[in-house]
Amino acid sequence: MKIYTKKGDAGTTGLFGGSRVPKDDVRVECMGDLDEANSTLGLLRVKLGADHAWQPPLHRIQKDLMDMMSHLARPSDAKKINTNPMPADGPQFCEAWIDELEGQMKTASDYFLLPGGNEVSALCHVVRTQMRRGERRLVSLMAVDEVNPVIPAYINRLSDLFFTLARAEMDQAGVAEEKWQLFLYKRFKRPEDAPKPAEPTA
Repeated sequence: MKIYTKKGDAGTTGLFGGSRVPKDDVRVECMGDLDEANSTLGLLRVKLGADHAWQPPLHRIQKDLMDMMSHLARPSDAKKINTNPMPADGPQFCEAWIDELEGQMKTASDYFLLPGGNEVSALCHVVRTQMRRGERRLVSLMAVDEVNPVIPAYINRLSDLFFTLARAEMDQAGVAEEKWQLFLYKRFKRPEDAPKPAEPTA
C-alpha cells in the first residue's frame, strides 16, 4: 500500500468513519497539536537513552496519545465503532507519578519557573506547552461535539506531569531552578504575603 493517496490534495482529510473535513477543521487542529506533542515526546525519549527509568511510562503515554487521537478522529455521529482502547486510568496514572516524583525532590513545587535548566528539562517544558495548546483546541472541539471526558482530564494532567518531570530532571542533575514568582494560590498563604488591610479614611 502506498503512503500517498492524493485524496488530500484539495485540502480535506478523512475522519474515522469515512467523512471528510477541511484540514483546518477544529478536530484536525486538535489532533495535530497532540500529534506534535507526541513527536516531541519521542525526541525526549531519544535524549533520555534506552535505559532511563522514565522510558516505560513515557512509552505508555505515547501509546495512550495515539489511542486518544483515534477516538478524537471519530465524530459522535459516526456509525463505525472505534475498538481502540480508551486509557480510562490515565489521569490517575499521571497523579501517581507526579506524587512519586514530588516525594523524591528536595524542594516543593511552589513557583512558576523559567523553562530551561538543561536539555531534558527544556524538552519537558516544550511537551508541556504543546499539551496545553492541544488542550485549548480540545476545548474548542468539545463546544461542537461530544468528547469522552477521560480525554480532557488526561491531557490536562499530562501538562502537570511534564512540568513535574522538568523539575525532577533539574533536581536530579543538581541544576538550580530559575524562579519567576509564587503560584497565585500559594502567594497569600504566608502572613508576609497577605494583602495589607486598607487604611481607615476620614
